[in-house]
Amino acid sequence: MPANLTPAYKTAESRFRSAKEPQERLDALKEMLRAIPKHKGTDHLQADIKAKIKELTEELAGPRKGGAKTGPVTVVKPDGAGQIALVGPPNSGKSTLHRKLTGSHAHIGDYPFTTQFPMPGMMSVHDIAIQIVDLPPISPEHPIPWISNALHPADGCLLVVDLSQPGCVERVIALRDLLGQRRVVLGEAWPADEGAEADEHDPFTKVLPTLLVASKCDRLNESGGELAVLEELAEVTYPCISVSAETGEGVAELGQWLFDRLGVIRVYTKAPGKEPEMERPYTVQKGATVHDVAVLVHRDIAEGLNYARAWGVSEYDAQQVGADHVVEDGDILELHW
Repeated sequence: MPANLTPAYKTAESRFRSAKEPQERLDALKEMLRAIPKHKGTDHLQADIKAKIKELTEELAGPRKGGAKTGPVTVVKPDGAGQIALVGPPNSGKSTLHRKLTGSHAHIGDYPFTTQFPMPGMMSVHDIAIQIVDLPPISPEHPIPWISNALHPADGCLLVVDLSQPGCVERVIALRDLLGQRRVVLGEAWPADEGAEADEHDPFTKVLPTLLVASKCDRLNESGGELAVLEELAEVTYPCISVSAETGEGVAELGQWLFDRLGVIRVYTKAPGKEPEMERPYTVQKGATVHDVAVLVHRDIAEGLNYARAWGVSEYDAQQVGADHVVEDGDILELHW
């Protein structure tokens, strides 16, 4: 039976897909349940929504009575120009790479499951910061019940694998199967590419743009045979970068790659009669407008915005523009309200 979903339901579902905070997701789910048509064609979807509401409600409520007042954080609040999750099988080199990219003090050990809970850090690329979240290794021996919630806010992931490790192919296949069971799909397309949308018929499937990171590349042979074997046997078709946290090889390339694929626009601001602030840009997605930038500066400014003066990299200089003007990377805005 067709679901015949209403515009109100689709609006709430869109809010759920884009929400980064657990409370925002819960509010959107409740609205989805209120707006969904009640008939047999939506029975399964209604059940999924109710199950997700229960899960998020328990997560937000915290530990049960009699337990500790606080527990380890399993969902990291997004920060910076984008959130990138580090996923991989045990001993793949995730934590070492995280430390190299962010300067974090992540615990590193030559034994599996060193990382137990999410570890956030910030990676500087040009003049923006990208949040990198190290997650526990994913394998059948160490199930992580909260992994789908931890991955929901992420804009993409680095699938870190040690191609020199015996059983690498089997570990990658097991990782993808485990995430698939939690409705997390490792996709190939990134925000700056075409086709990075989730399955329209399943709002609870997270399609996570993925970059395969071949760690410890200093230990691999120069022919690239290990990667070819992984691509063939595991049917891996993700874009790939080889890195070595020990020698630094590929680390700068990794930062530039993420900057390009996240579709980030840097917009700088200035006060009338003063020089622009060129050290801390506001970051928005491609296609964003002057109004979107004003919201980041201050919501009151966005609500009372009259116009802006814009300086572009090549096309205009001190041009007066409206709130719906689409900004470009490197633009400078002087907001008037």
